[in-house]
Amino acid sequence: MPLDQIPEEKEMSFLDHLEELRWHIIRSLIAIVVFAIAAFVAKDFVIGTVILGPSRTDFWTYQKLCELADLIGTPALCIDTLSFELVSRKMSSQFMTHVSVSFFAGLIVGFPYLFWEIWRFIKPGLKSRERKASRGATFSVTVLFMLGVLFGYFLIAPISVRFFSTYQVDPSLQNLFDLSSYISTVTMIVFGCGVLFQLPVIVYFLTRAGIVSSSLMKAYRKHAIIVILVLGAVFTPPDPFSQILIAMPLMLLYQMSIVIAKRIERREAKQNQDQ
Repeated sequence: MPLDQIPEEKEMSFLDHLEELRWHIIRSLIAIVVFAIAAFVAKDFVIGTVILGPSRTDFWTYQKLCELADLIGTPALCIDTLSFELVSRKMSSQFMTHVSVSFFAGLIVGFPYLFWEIWRFIKPGLKSRERKASRGATFSVTVLFMLGVLFGYFLIAPISVRFFSTYQVDPSLQNLFDLSSYISTVTMIVFGCGVLFQLPVIVYFLTRAGIVSSSLMKAYRKHAIIVILVLGAVFTPPDPFSQILIAMPLMLLYQMSIVIAKRIERREAKQNQDQ
């Protein structure tokens, strides 16, 4: 009988737990490798269209920003030029870039399945009340991760590319970005935003563990807003609209986390009163 089908009442040894964890990890890695191979085969779309998209002025985000700039009369918002060139300086650079991009694509697409496998390993150790309270965890993590990936790809990545391509310490210096440097920046931004959008889920579990509270998050809300605004000012063109465009989703995530923490505290207080 597979280990993940062992009845819950049967106590498992430490080695049995390790064996079960090993199979969860193996299945997750197989899924990631399968998606990575598919991405490797679809090179023209994954690299030529998706990854290199933010390096071209016809990218969807740049076009929409220019349309918005015309609409509200803010020319600085329009990104119609990108002052840099991509170069490949090492013999194996393009091949290794192809491999690394395929791996990240497999990791991003396979992340929901990876979390589901981890959750299957953790779930049997939870109490019935904890299982009920965490119902829908895989769906929530998947939705938030995909929203974060889209936010990073269509907003943070192109604005960051624009910022670094126009930043100069001296006018005599020309921006020639190495291909691996550009791709590592874009992929890490996209994946990092996907992880960042897990903040409500992380706060949910930390609140249930008694590590974080809504009052603590409210006390540091002003500090969090300042940090978010500073980050928005650093990575956007010199106009307040772009700064707000970046900051608003992050502020919304933080506020959502406070609401989640408060609801959990109320629910636990009501359960303690009933007992």
